[in-house]
Amino acid sequence: MLRSELVTALAARHPDLRSSDLERAVDVIFEEISRAMEKGDRVELRGFGAFSVREREAREGRNPRTGKSVSIDAKRVPFFRPGKELRERVNGGAAD
Repeated sequence: MLRSELVTALAARHPDLRSSDLERAVDVIFEEISRAMEKGDRVELRGFGAFSVREREAREGRNPRTGKSVSIDAKRVPFFRPGKELRERVNGGAAD
């Protein structure tokens, strides 16, 4: 689902709200999640999942084309862990 499709789906469920207001609300939510993760904070949405940042250490890798060793710098990467309710919904209601 694209961001625009999300706004359209919300507008269909809430016809009393203006589409521009819904679009702004979606933008604000995503921006706040991004800001929190930029600071290294964890964002937990109960029943949906948790967004966090993981640290990856510097390491040696290989260029797949040439096979030569390549130095890969340390970096921070976003990580999402789905909540129990989301996992169950994705699996058709079956618990893990």
